[in-house]
Amino acid sequence: MVVGQDRAGLPLAMRAVEAGFRVVGLDEDVWRVKRLNAGEPCVEGVGAGALAAAHASGRYTASADPGDASGFDVCVLTSPTRMRNGAPDLGPLGSAAGRVAPFLRPGATVILEGTVYPGTTEEFVRPLLEHASGLCAGDDFHLGHSPHRAEPGNPRWRLGNTPKVVSGVDAASLRAVTDFYGRLVRETVPVSSPRVSELCALLETARAHVGAALANELSIFAAHLGVDVWEAAEAAATTPFRDVPMTPGPGLEEPCLPLDVAYLPWGIRRGVGRGFRLVEAANDVNAHMPAHVVDRLGLALNRRCRSIRGSRILLLGLSPVEVAKTLCRLGARVRAADPQAEDLVVPAGVELVEPDAAELARADVVVVLGGQDCFDYDLVQRAGRFVFDTRGRCRGPNVERL
Repeated sequence: MVVGQDRAGLPLAMRAVEAGFRVVGLDEDVWRVKRLNAGEPCVEGVGAGALAAAHASGRYTASADPGDASGFDVCVLTSPTRMRNGAPDLGPLGSAAGRVAPFLRPGATVILEGTVYPGTTEEFVRPLLEHASGLCAGDDFHLGHSPHRAEPGNPRWRLGNTPKVVSGVDAASLRAVTDFYGRLVRETVPVSSPRVSELCALLETARAHVGAALANELSIFAAHLGVDVWEAAEAAATTPFRDVPMTPGPGLEEPCLPLDVAYLPWGIRRGVGRGFRLVEAANDVNAHMPAHVVDRLGLALNRRCRSIRGSRILLLGLSPVEVAKTLCRLGARVRAADPQAEDLVVPAGVELVEPDAAELARADVVVVLGGQDCFDYDLVQRAGRFVFDTRGRCRGPNVERL
């Protein structure tokens, strides 16, 4: 059973089906369940062909009823955990654990997969499972944690060939978690405890988060200096001594793993009593990027004798939604195309459209906002009169990049 059929859970479910497992994809969203059972994928990176193959195998079904997965051997909890009012909101995770706990049986394995603060598996999930099931983790069932590793749109690294960090609350749990993921991925990386695995997840997201903040702040300075930050970033990426390219962007996406890095300063304040200045500074830089994008867009339109107010603006990607909200407040006529729009709250005043040639040509400016690879960027460059690109996907005389 895979709890949560979103960006983390659905690809995992598809890979498990490919590996020969019979999978129930549990999700509280009844509409999503209906779409999945009708063969309609709703997550970037999982195509209709993969979902059709999973259904054809007879080993996959989506459900909103945890009873459909009773008697499960392995349960993976992928429910997202976000920050709310300055602290982690463990409500969705607790609800997910509570729904499956009555069906937990001796010998089963439960894995928390995601980015959470160190101690969540053992201090939060474990008591919930034990209380509701009457079983003891380690003695009666296996329990562990594994970070979710994915980079949407990256054709090279997929779930199957990405090394998987695994952990367990005891040696038997670690073996069980390792055996499960060993059937899904080429390489597993065992660590000594769930706390180490949880900190590993935070370290990875923090590294990406701080790198994004560095690139974003450099992009602001580069614009004032008349330097193309994208050209500099592409040149810097040729060094053989780094493994993660740093490029600017419009801000943190929602849902997006780097948001979870807020757990790190929260956890350090909670456990040590001091702040994590580097990550907190990165939070501040990245949080202000949507406003910077709107400012740059306003200046670009002014140079073309237009203003944001009254302009027809087509957003390719809705996230971060603060950009769309601000543009609407400033009086723009905002259209947006986003394959994941159903997973986001579409701001009032935004009309969802298909990014065909006619729609691109009608826009006063096309803004490449999201990081998806599903858009035809050659068409965007040809059909768009003016393109403001925050992702470095387009080039040409009608293109201005962040």
